Amino acid sequence: MKCKLCSREAVKNGFCDRHSMAYDNVVRGYDAWKEALEISWKDYLREIVKNPLTGAWAKEVAE
Repeated sequence: MKCKLCSREAVKNGFCDRHSMAYDNVVRGYDAWKEALEISWKDYLREIVKNPLTGAWAKEVAE
């Protein structure tokens, strides 16, 4: 099975190893953002995509 976002082999939750790690980081980071900013999940994902410091893998997962 291929990754939902690229052509690599899927290893976890339909993602390749790189996108899976990025997904885990995005999910873990939400708790801190939510506590600090009282931000919704959708707004959090939008902020991740806009942030120039966010890596390409995480941006792809957030989109």
